[in-house]
Amino acid sequence: MIKPLYDRVLLEKVEVKAQTESGILLPESSKEQPNLAKVIAVGEGKRTKDGTLIPMGVKVNDTVIYKQFAASDVKYEQKDYLIVEMKDILAVVEEDV
Repeated sequence: MIKPLYDRVLLEKVEVKAQTESGILLPESSKEQPNLAKVIAVGEGKRTKDGTLIPMGVKVNDTVIYKQFAASDVKYEQKDYLIVEMKDILAVVEEDV
């Protein structure tokens, strides 16, 4: 498994639903790709100049929204992942996606 270092977070993209709430099936081309992902692993946090550890603001299994162009793509054991810095995570989604 991949263990991020420092204040980095390992993410797995959340798949977009192909059907609306009313049951209409959406074609591939009409689906907007949101920047939603599930947290798979987190680093220990960032250290300040005096050595104090700043804890991470997310935890494993959180669903988050991240900056679109901030992620580094990683392929590991046939799966696609993203690695972002904590500062590039914009929000935690509190409802099930």
